[in-house]
Amino acid sequence: MINATRLLAFLLLSVLLSTRAAAQSRPAEGLQGRFLQKSILVGEPVDYELRYEHAPDLEVVFPDSLAGFAPFDYTGKTYFPTRTRNGRSLDRAIYHLRTFRLDTVQSLALPVLVLQGADTLSLAPPPSRVRLRRTAPPQATNDLPELRQNLTLVQVEPVFNYPYWLAGSAAVLLLLAGSAALFRQRLTRRYQAYKRRKNHGYFLAQFARHVERFELSRSATNVERAVVLWKNYLALLENNELSSFTTREIVTYFENDSDVRKALSATDKVIYGNLQTEDAKEVDRAFQRLRGFAERRYASVSQ
Repeated sequence: MINATRLLAFLLLSVLLSTRAAAQSRPAEGLQGRFLQKSILVGEPVDYELRYEHAPDLEVVFPDSLAGFAPFDYTGKTYFPTRTRNGRSLDRAIYHLRTFRLDTVQSLALPVLVLQGADTLSLAPPPSRVRLRRTAPPQATNDLPELRQNLTLVQVEPVFNYPYWLAGSAAVLLLLAGSAALFRQRLTRRYQAYKRRKNHGYFLAQFARHVERFELSRSATNVERAVVLWKNYLALLENNELSSFTTREIVTYFENDSDVRKALSATDKVIYGNLQTEDAKEVDRAFQRLRGFAERRYASVSQ
């Protein structure tokens, strides 16, 4: 009795499973899948339309991007909202695909899922086929050219290596910037010494020219120009406003130096008074004192 009961239960379970498998493998009515193009090229986009007309109470799930699209590659999709008319609902979607396979005929049948409580039915439409158009004419194997080995080196034109040159230029600039920061004070001192030497040479040449002109003309104008040149040079050498000082202020600034005091006293007599013969000789000595004092100040600043 127990064995008969077990046998009956086994038979009922087998019938139920076979019925469900038949329902799952049976193409659904109202489910269609088709390509919108009859032929395509390799890599050319192709649209596949999936339509399912069903009862309004069914829960239908269309494939997403994770579905199996082989031999095609998925690139996108366009969904349309469900439309119900006369007691029938229509779900529709267009899948955008492309293929890189070289098969002459390629087919696809995308399944849809129908949710029925705890069960899920997978329904597939009849396969839809698309033909691949070939752009190159077929060639027989015997017509292929024979491959020949060639080991001769081909001369290649050298190409300018921009990354290496840019990296090298940046390294040189960094090196120069680091050297300038490291030796900045020393370079500044050398440059200032160079400028002082040039200015001192220019002063001596111009001062000698004024002295020579005075010896030829004995003109108070040349004396005044020589004194102004001397003041401007010392103002630049010591970085002060000496050029705007009076004679008394200059003597005080240089701590009553005898050469400065005697030289400026003699030149003031010529500039603001009448020039006499004995005064001309005193002016010559004043020029020597002014030039000698300027050379001493230059040597002091240079040290």
